[in-house]
Amino acid sequence: MSTDMTFNDYSHDSIDLLSKLIATPSISREERAAADLLEARMTQWGLSPKREGNNVWAIAPGYDSAKETILLNAHIDTVKPVASWERDPFCATLEGDRLYGLGANDCGGGLVALLAAFRMLGKKNLVFLASCEEEVSGAGGIVRALPLLPKIDVAIVGEPTGMQPAVAEKGLMVLDLTAHGKSGHAARREGVNALYQMLDDLCFIRDYHFERVSELLGETLMQATVINAGTQHNVVPDRCEAVVDVRTNELYTNEEVLSFLQSRLSSDVRARSTRLSSSSIPLSHPLVQRLIAMGKQPFGSPTLSDQALMPFPSLKLGPGDSARSHSADEYICLSEIESAIETYVQLLS
Repeated sequence: MSTDMTFNDYSHDSIDLLSKLIATPSISREERAAADLLEARMTQWGLSPKREGNNVWAIAPGYDSAKETILLNAHIDTVKPVASWERDPFCATLEGDRLYGLGANDCGGGLVALLAAFRMLGKKNLVFLASCEEEVSGAGGIVRALPLLPKIDVAIVGEPTGMQPAVAEKGLMVLDLTAHGKSGHAARREGVNALYQMLDDLCFIRDYHFERVSELLGETLMQATVINAGTQHNVVPDRCEAVVDVRTNELYTNEEVLSFLQSRLSSDVRARSTRLSSSSIPLSHPLVQRLIAMGKQPFGSPTLSDQALMPFPSLKLGPGDSARSHSADEYICLSEIESAIETYVQLLS
């Protein structure tokens, strides 16, 4: 930590950077301008950033490859703003303690707070990574950057958790179901209605409960979210397609659930990907134990993050509230960012 800077200086830098990031649109796969801004600011602060695509990272000047390394990670991309915003989503608007703007909560607050802690703890064995394409789990995101980083032993991901440690998170698998029938005239009992073929499978998905229930994450859940069938009112549909969202707990692999459904459903079942697995970190891990000693309460998170793509232990810990993410008039409190910086420094000291 520079002897010339106070905590308030680092806090001011963080709020200023977040305000500028909000004003720099960074929808997933369109993050170049935000990455440029972050890289320039990190260079200005003497952090010697490196870059791969729109992923930007820095290695602490005190880094020692013989010691265990902690990754501090948050993402720079955002979802598209919903139509019901009442403020300009790309203008940082300060109202009292609240800073409004797209990405302020998810997860700009965590990004700038982690970066401030990284600057303040320069002699620790830390790597800071601002990743892109997190919201779409894109191939240009964290998976592109991880092979270029030093060996990582554990990661802190700055997603909004109210600064409580999310020590497990559910995985995600999106399934495409296709039922096949035979077309015919709707006025006669002919053909095989693919929509009815699909109906039995959707009822199974609605009613089935997986046996293994996690203490932290609860049940593995399935939800049918999209269905398409038919061409016109008087033609029996010969094809019906549905999309199913599956959220696995740490007691099931995505591959296991996929194989089970393929054996039980009459529709063709195809997974778009099985790589977004559930992740967790043992409660006995020193970082978790340190957080518990600080009065924090571990919990399981139902939402997905870049943790799913990390081949090492990780936990989510960031300012803000997950319920504000992806919503109109998203905001982060300045006091939440300041408190997060203090917590990160205390945890990592």
